[in-house]
Amino acid sequence: MLEARKLIKTYKMGDVLVNALNDVSLQVSQGDMVCISGKSGSGKSTLLHQLGLLDCPTHGEIFLNGREVTMLSDEARCQLRLSYLGYVFQEFALLGELTAYENVCLPAMMLGSGTGDYQKRAKELIELVGLGDR
Repeated sequence: MLEARKLIKTYKMGDVLVNALNDVSLQVSQGDMVCISGKSGSGKSTLLHQLGLLDCPTHGEIFLNGREVTMLSDEARCQLRLSYLGYVFQEFALLGELTAYENVCLPAMMLGSGTGDYQKRAKELIELVGLGDR
């Protein structure tokens, strides 16, 4: 389902090159649950940004459902995130001017889902996690 091959991510900080990822490969099959742990600064967030199609590696390849996605446009990667990936950000990624319910509805709205379908499901999900009053 999700595969990374020989990912390298290098950032330039002034005159210094920082290797955040160095030859990282992994494969996650459908239904797998994966935990990534390590010291601060070891590249965990950088790896997740690559796998979540939020950033592009300096070198290497990422495959989603057998399709190489590393060099896709921003718009195409956005569509894949909306359709296939769930991402819980370390920092808040909610829109403050929207209610919790509206924030839950937003991805389905962006996909053009039928209003009744996503509104019902959003209400179920928001109640499930105890945020119905928000």
